[in-house]
Amino acid sequence: MIVSNGLEAARQARSRPPLAGRDAIVSIGVFDGVHLGHRAILQANVQNARASGAVATVVTFAGHPKRVLLGRAPRTLTNLQHRLSLFQTLGIEHTLVLQFDEALRAMSAEKFLQDILRDGLKAQHCVLGFDSKFGKDRRGHAEFLQAQGESVEVVDRVSVRGRAISSTAIREAVELGDLTGAANMLGRRVSMMGVVEHGDALGRTLGFPTANLNLNHELHPPGGVYAGFARMVPTDGQHVPGQAHPAMVNIGLRPSLTHAEPPRERVEVHLIGFEGDLYGQELEFEFVAALREEQAFADLDRLRAQLQEDQAAALRCLGQARPDFGSKTP
Repeated sequence: MIVSNGLEAARQARSRPPLAGRDAIVSIGVFDGVHLGHRAILQANVQNARASGAVATVVTFAGHPKRVLLGRAPRTLTNLQHRLSLFQTLGIEHTLVLQFDEALRAMSAEKFLQDILRDGLKAQHCVLGFDSKFGKDRRGHAEFLQAQGESVEVVDRVSVRGRAISSTAIREAVELGDLTGAANMLGRRVSMMGVVEHGDALGRTLGFPTANLNLNHELHPPGGVYAGFARMVPTDGQHVPGQAHPAMVNIGLRPSLTHAEPPRERVEVHLIGFEGDLYGQELEFEFVAALREEQAFADLDRLRAQLQEDQAAALRCLGQARPDFGSKTP
């Protein structure tokens, strides 16, 4: 997948549009979570693109628009790199990433249409969600595009068990630890993606080396120990993600340890049976089941013994599961 960043990329594309100058089928939105409602839009986009020989294209935003519009934004279900990975899984070929700032907020719907959709992307058709909006005062929508002579398809709201799917509803489920409820709305298991950073190497000392994830404001389930699958994800969009490994993750404050400073929440993933250097890599963890709540231990020997039990429980759980990483409905 080709990723273009910023308005300048869109301007440059006027003379050399992405992917051999082909026209684009365009969808616009944050697509936080890339849930079943979003998937319906993106799958319709890809189907149109394949039928017409055009480029399946998404216009998305590096920052959540609510940060500028309301002065605050929710923690995201999927950070930008996570969304790009899911877009690629669904068949999107090109993503234009725009920074939602005051300049973009002030851009009229007419200018967005001309500069970005027509000149920049050579849009031949737009596939939008029922609530898709763009441009100053959210004046850009399906009816606006149709009035300007554009070809538009609107995808209806998607519901599960009578409840409309939304990123807000999924955030609530994730925060409550309702992995099944969230997965039903996502159309995939709950997962999180972050960059592996250096930690204090305590896990290695205990015989359970961990990858410490910086989630870049991504939301995650409540603190505790979970079983799942982990894989490395390339950031260039051109290579196949790495092999899925059985894994377990601890989310929490590590109450068994004495902290010189106020404890901070950590996300520590142990890839069972894996040996290698993961520092600086993008790592995705897919939640399969909760194993236990986080707890304090009297000493490191007891903690090590519990980790051995956790690993055995994780392997029993994962023996009945297969990784999907968004490739299909669980």
